[in-house]
Amino acid sequence: RRDGMSVTRHNMLNPSKKPQLAFVSEQLSATQASVTVAATDYVRNYAEQIREYVPGKYLTLGTDGFGRSDYRVALREFFEVDSAHVALAALYGLHMQGLVDSKLLATAIKKYNINTSLPNPWEV
Repeated sequence: RRDGMSVTRHNMLNPSKKPQLAFVSEQLSATQASVTVAATDYVRNYAEQIREYVPGKYLTLGTDGFGRSDYRVALREFFEVDSAHVALAALYGLHMQGLVDSKLLATAIKKYNINTSLPNPWEV
């Protein structure tokens, strides 16, 4: 985040020079990925800090809740940051860009046994 802010400041103060790129922008641009998913055991706002420097579609997942003490596996499943939800988020990002059909999302939901009727974990 700080690198990105420094680059933004530099570019603003030096408009006649070639614009610099933030480190995360350079690294992710090199992958040519159209979707990036950030999953963290911290609140999703932690990953949101670099949103403006991430090219393409950027989706964040995080443990947006308080007072829960359980095993990591259970917490990741509860807060929807486990591997099944990361895969679903990636497919959803691709779907939002018209690169995969919604049927593939439905197949993934069924395959990974994702309960779509649970309340938002940050509201429980």
